[in-house]
Amino acid sequence: MAVARDAERVGPVDGPAQLAGVELTALRNVRLLDGSLADLDLAAGEITAVRAAKKPSAGTDATGWRLIPAAGEPHAHLDKALSAEQIEPGPQAGNDLVTAIEQWRSLVPTLTSDDFADRARRAVRRYVANGITTIRTHADALLAGDPLRGVDALLGLREELRGTITLQVCLLAGQDVPDAVIEDAIGRGIDVLGGCPHLADEPAKETSRILDHAERSGLPVDLHTDEQTTTGHLDLADLAEQVIARGMQQRVTASHCVRLGMLGHDRRGPVVDLVAKAGIGIVTLPITNLYLQGRDADAAVPRGLTAVRALLEAGVPVAAGADNLRDPFNPVGRADPFETTSLLVAAGHLRPAEALAAVTTTTRTVLGLPDAGTGPGSRADFMLVPDVPLDEVVAGAQSARVVVHGGRVLADTRVSTVLDLDPMLDPMPR
Repeated sequence: MAVARDAERVGPVDGPAQLAGVELTALRNVRLLDGSLADLDLAAGEITAVRAAKKPSAGTDATGWRLIPAAGEPHAHLDKALSAEQIEPGPQAGNDLVTAIEQWRSLVPTLTSDDFADRARRAVRRYVANGITTIRTHADALLAGDPLRGVDALLGLREELRGTITLQVCLLAGQDVPDAVIEDAIGRGIDVLGGCPHLADEPAKETSRILDHAERSGLPVDLHTDEQTTTGHLDLADLAEQVIARGMQQRVTASHCVRLGMLGHDRRGPVVDLVAKAGIGIVTLPITNLYLQGRDADAAVPRGLTAVRALLEAGVPVAAGADNLRDPFNPVGRADPFETTSLLVAAGHLRPAEALAAVTTTTRTVLGLPDAGTGPGSRADFMLVPDVPLDEVVAGAQSARVVVHGGRVLADTRVSTVLDLDPMLDPMPR
């Protein structure tokens, strides 16, 4: 049971981690994103009051901490997470998309519901410790054995974690998945409908099939879209046209959209305008697409990202995530939102504030969640990090993180480092 406590015991960033499970009632003298110092009151999972900070008293309050909005992972694959340890390494120096799919499918017959649940649970612990309290996870409709055993495992985990974190389960149905299986998954309570039309024999037809199910069920849609670096027909354009023609009221998301990033301005502009008109949210996934895409290029290897800047300038909401975690599609990754922000700055050329928004506030917009700001009435979903400049926050070099969801501290991490580089350091304190 959470224990109500104000911020007088937050303590220094290099102090002991002691707040997990605590229900915060106040934060005093905390730095906000705009650089101001504020006093916050919290109750019933919300921020109820925000005032200019009073002069802090020594040794109290949240002095030395900066508050940033809650981080989210808009595109995970918890059913695949941490499966790299179960796969024999291949002879090649890594996987492209097709090879990763083949490697995953070869593993599927050996996986049980318990295995899916165990790996997903372990992955969630990593996400939460790093500041992610909202996760949308795709889950394959499997082609071997019970097709929904992975989906069921994640639905069970969603209920297990309900009230602690926000977990959305999105069915990932390929063209070989029968309509009856999709309807079965809808009946079992999935949150979102997804698919991968870019891998289908007839992409437009597959997009229509998923949208038909979405319209009948009322569920939002999140499609893997254009996850290739070829520059032929864009499935994203077809998706936008269908959404507009149908007058769809559901929230529609397109993830990856790598092809869009390969286009020059003349071809890209009309597609971006179409996406904006359709109200589609975009999710870019730098680490996994940097790993998978471009392996067939001998020179001028593409970055594998969507047209982030053009989309932002058109007013399209662009969220960002890591996609896969230690599996055939991405053998590395830390389940860390600041790994994603670092790549958005380095590979996507975003400004630090833009990169931070992509993993925090815009993720909530794309996932259809209420704002988690810093004003009165906002949900108390946020992270406390050391009070350093924003570019250092985005770089992910923090030695401490306090993760808060609905006013409750879910994780408290603080790291102390002692270096033998100071000539004045006494190795034998007396």
